[in-house]
Amino acid sequence: MEKLPRLPVSEVLPSLGAALHAGTRAVLSAPPGAGKTTLVPLFLLDAAWRGDGKIILLEPRRLAARAAAGRMAELLGEKVGETVGYRMRLDNRVSAKTRIEVVTEGVFARMILDDPELSGVAAVLFDEFHERSLDADFGLALALDVQAALRDDLRLLVMSATLDVERVSALLDNPPAILSEGRSFPVDVRYQDRPAGERIEDGMARAIMEAHRGESGSILAFLPGQAEITRTAERLEGRFGAETTVVPLYGNLSQKEQDAAIRPAPAGTRKIVLATSIAETSITIDGVRIVIDSGLQRLPVFEAATGITRLETVRVSRASADQRAGRAGRTEPGIAIRLWHAGQTAALPAFTPPQILSSDLSSFMLDLAHWGVSDPADLRLVDQPPAAAVEEARSLLHLLGALDEAGALTPAGKRIRELALPPRLAAMILHAANEGQQAAAARLAVLLTEQGLGGSAVDIEERLRRFANERGERAEAAKRLAQRMADGFGKAASPAASTPGALLLHAFPDRVALQRGGRGRFVMANGRGGELPETERLAGAEMIVVADLTGQAGRQRILAAAEIDRATVEAELAEKIVREDQCVFDRTSRQVRARRVVRLGAMIIEETPLPRPGGPKAAQALADGVRQLGLQVLPFSREAAQLRDRIGFLHRSIGTPWPDTSDDALLARLDDWFAPFQEAARGIDDISPGRLQEGLLALVPYDVQRDLARLAPTHFEAPTGQRHPIRYDGEEPVLAIRVQELFGLKQHPAVAGGRLPLLLELQSPAHRPIQTTRDLPGFWAGSWRDVRADMRGRYPKHPWPEDPAGAMPTTRAKPRGT
Repeated sequence: MEKLPRLPVSEVLPSLGAALHAGTRAVLSAPPGAGKTTLVPLFLLDAAWRGDGKIILLEPRRLAARAAAGRMAELLGEKVGETVGYRMRLDNRVSAKTRIEVVTEGVFARMILDDPELSGVAAVLFDEFHERSLDADFGLALALDVQAALRDDLRLLVMSATLDVERVSALLDNPPAILSEGRSFPVDVRYQDRPAGERIEDGMARAIMEAHRGESGSILAFLPGQAEITRTAERLEGRFGAETTVVPLYGNLSQKEQDAAIRPAPAGTRKIVLATSIAETSITIDGVRIVIDSGLQRLPVFEAATGITRLETVRVSRASADQRAGRAGRTEPGIAIRLWHAGQTAALPAFTPPQILSSDLSSFMLDLAHWGVSDPADLRLVDQPPAAAVEEARSLLHLLGALDEAGALTPAGKRIRELALPPRLAAMILHAANEGQQAAAARLAVLLTEQGLGGSAVDIEERLRRFANERGERAEAAKRLAQRMADGFGKAASPAASTPGALLLHAFPDRVALQRGGRGRFVMANGRGGELPETERLAGAEMIVVADLTGQAGRQRILAAAEIDRATVEAELAEKIVREDQCVFDRTSRQVRARRVVRLGAMIIEETPLPRPGGPKAAQALADGVRQLGLQVLPFSREAAQLRDRIGFLHRSIGTPWPDTSDDALLARLDDWFAPFQEAARGIDDISPGRLQEGLLALVPYDVQRDLARLAPTHFEAPTGQRHPIRYDGEEPVLAIRVQELFGLKQHPAVAGGRLPLLLELQSPAHRPIQTTRDLPGFWAGSWRDVRADMRGRYPKHPWPEDPAGAMPTTRAKPRGT
């Protein structure tokens, strides 16, 4: 304790030590700059319960992991890899002496999945848990499982600068929650509202130049992504003297470039760091006392409906805004400039949405199956994932052969999981290994998972060529990783090399795409479209395999793809190619067409016209046409329309067994009442109205059809003997009739076995409306007097008796013989 620097978190370290001595779980909330990331693991080294066990510290990003390990090693006067080390995907610095391991969250998930007892581990510390990455949520759920079943001595500590303490504490069964107060130094938060329509890079460049002129110290500017950072850097070029340098900081940079960005500026100079959210947590950039926040971040959003993950630029949360502002007060009093109106802060979401709610869950579901769990609800997760995303992940894993029908891992699934890659790319390597192509497939997989390697060209072949010539530290580490993956399959023979497109077929069989509708427009096997700029070389290809795309459904932009030829597709995916005769509805001609097709999924590779079709298949295709065009295209006769209304009325008033005949209901049941009765039709104009009526009647169970005329008669027979149609197209049945024809009627007319009165629209001799009533006897006894007086003046030649209930009905002006 005496050797550690005094930081705000130092005040609560004794309380934290006591909590983890008395129990096995705790929650620590500490603001930015409190020192929790470095001081807490070092403090716990002396805990009696640790013995010789390791402390695992989880960090959300590689940069933060390296920085935290480096700072702790520096405080101990050692090099990284001695007491303190780190472990991540492309870089490990650990030794037999290592007792604090800083690992990225994805690495920890694999550690615990491969060794559920966490042998030799005394404690797991979840740092920056408020970021709610999928790996962190999953890792905590697994650790709770392990602690409950196998390791009741394992300590778990959840740490964050801005944490939803109540929900996390409840998940951990309400352990001690320790709060560290205050930043190291005060931060003056200011607001500069960006004018509407101004590009973010223009507003940021202006704010940076103003702050540089008016304030001292280095500047950290938060922008949503690499593109905005590049454009902002272009606008700042040549604006400052040699004493100020502008450096970018984002995930695609090499380790050296990232380390250079967070290194203190040389004495007498200033630094302007243009960063994404990567600089939001767990790192200190010495000398920074000004933070300029765009208020934007770029988050991945997975759409189960399209099966793609797209990046979306959104407002930051209040928690993230506080985190960013806190960067200005790490080493001295600072200033945080927010490029939005102060009033907008209250409208920001409290926290960044958890990744589990908007992520591709295929790797997660594969790991769940390895853990022996098929339903995420069986794990202790802060938030359960969306059901649609879970089902999409299961479907993909079945497609790749990783899960069997019961949802258990197949032998192929076990190998796919061992490769620590997205399941699609792991399946590609597994298949390639059977052909001796594991080295090429592994290098392709690493290229696609490490953004920026080989550049950003859409054409993956071009990226691979550039990657082969790259000599930077990150590129070399990626090549070594690919080689280790390939070596796991043994020494390969030397067959003819597969093209990137041929390899990708086994990762993205649902994204094989055929050019349709012009240069750069493609339709994929999953039935969705994708587009390329017409200037791209691949825009002219007949077929491609799409590895990455973005955008909303219907307007998806292809980001990475490789060319493929039809012969290779048919050879490599032979079991998925279907050859069949189809009947389809042509919307333009409103006719059914027959064709012989070769298809992959929903993508038609080849089609040949066939003679005009007929029979059940043609009727089914015609039904599809009705679904496309709507029920209004059907030529219902007056009798058929009334039958539909009568049946619908009985459904609304009585219910079962009378069927629903609304538009939605009839469209949903076209296969029941339409298709079986229209097998002779070849197009919309051939549909038989009489057969429509037969089809509607077929919806009514045979044993109650005889009750239709009794419960919902087509006509009402007036006392005069004349028949008048009853309308059933509204909320209640309606009878329009001249009032004279009802003379002598003492009971109100009704249907449905006398249970439902007709709404009478009483008319004059000229068929003009007089009055409506649902109570004819009441009308005779009440308002008839006023109606009679009016009618006698208008129609003096017609009889208007004082007692209509006792009078003779008539359709004539005068009774015969008078």
